Amino acid sequence: MTPSLSQQRCLHHPEREAAYRCPGCKRYYCRECGAEHDGRILCAACLKKVMVAQQTGSRRWSRLAMAASPIVGLFIAWLFFFYLGQLLLSIPSSFHEGRLP
Repeated sequence: MTPSLSQQRCLHHPEREAAYRCPGCKRYYCRECGAEHDGRILCAACLKKVMVAQQTGSRRWSRLAMAASPIVGLFIAWLFFFYLGQLLLSIPSSFHEGRLP
């Protein structure tokens, strides 16, 4: 049977009483050694693992976005000028000649 939290000591600061148990590595730490992430308090090593895993997933999307942004920009510019040309073509020629209907 494991002792209660009040009887545990911090892994990094043995003179301090433990304030939480890391859900990742199951070790005890004081308040100074923890950081909150997604509603949980993690130790620095477990937090680093979580952040590295999140960054690798977001890097893929950022590379894809960087590659696709010039193509999307050109497409938007083409649409703008296409519809501007359509608008100008819809103006009757009598307007350009100075004869208003």
